[in-house]
Amino acid sequence: MDIGAFIDSEAPLEGQSPLAELPRVAEGLPPDVAHGTVEPVTWRAQGRLLAQRVGEPQRWLDLKAHALLPWTCQRCLQPVTLPVEIDRTIRFVADESTAAELDADLEDDVLVTSRSFDLLDLIEDELIMASPLVPRHDECPQPPKMSVSDPGVDDETHALQEGEADGDTSRKNPFAVLAQLKKGAAGGTSGDKS
Repeated sequence: MDIGAFIDSEAPLEGQSPLAELPRVAEGLPPDVAHGTVEPVTWRAQGRLLAQRVGEPQRWLDLKAHALLPWTCQRCLQPVTLPVEIDRTIRFVADESTAAELDADLEDDVLVTSRSFDLLDLIEDELIMASPLVPRHDECPQPPKMSVSDPGVDDETHALQEGEADGDTSRKNPFAVLAQLKKGAAGGTSGDKS
């Protein structure tokens, strides 16, 4: 779209985009998610002209979007669906040098006006940036498993415990060794005050 003409019209544009139209968002989701089961992303864009005392009015784009995206909870490793919201205001300018100059001074993003601007691409960028870094439930439906699940680790722990019970001293519990060292150090220094 011609983003400059769109902003100048100050008309709203709304839509719904299925996940198939947002491949980079889909790429960040768990691989077992069926894309057809995910609700479409709803979005709204509206141009706004801000009059200046001197010169052309400033061009702004107000962008909102809402998505419910499925993730894997990083605490309990169960599925979790979380909302991702966008509410951004972006200023559009005529050229790259102006954009670079203003970008350092403004909190809002500054982009260059283009006749072939991809609005859906911008929505996708914003959704990716608004997605949670560590998705998780507020309260997990079941408590997270805290045991080590690597094969052989539990067997090694069991063998260590059995070795201690049988009097096998070839594999001592490291904490027991540390306790003995602390006792020895305490006994050796307490009586030696020369």
